[in-house]
Amino acid sequence: MKYFSIVLLLVAFALTGSAQNKDAILGKWVNSTGEAHIDVTKRSDKYFGKIVWLKDPKDEKGNVKTDYKNPNTSLRSKQIVGLEILKNFVFEDEKWTDGSIYDPKSGKLYSCNMTLKANGDLNMRGYIGVALLGRTEVWKRVK
Repeated sequence: MKYFSIVLLLVAFALTGSAQNKDAILGKWVNSTGEAHIDVTKRSDKYFGKIVWLKDPKDEKGNVKTDYKNPNTSLRSKQIVGLEILKNFVFEDEKWTDGSIYDPKSGKLYSCNMTLKANGDLNMRGYIGVALLGRTEVWKRVK
């Protein structure tokens, strides 16, 4: 009976750890180039992220940067700061999957998976079609 109680305690601890871990990506992150801060939030059971800071918020003419490369012409006047670039991620098997990441520099949308490394960095794997053919960036938490 004693061993059964220990096993139950360990299982409960493991399940609690996973439940806490799923929200570990919430908060502000700096992208790999240091040009933007992205705030990751949760709505229902999905995770989203929007740009909340830019190193250079204005273009060379002094105008606020907008999403001018967006394939949808009606969205090209939207400001980059406030733009939602991460959408619809779900947590499963210790990673965030089935989401997408939008690159305002190119106007392209990519499938994306995110994994949290042991050191606290966030691996962002963007791809078209197959994840093996994609590219990984490492984001760090904003301090």
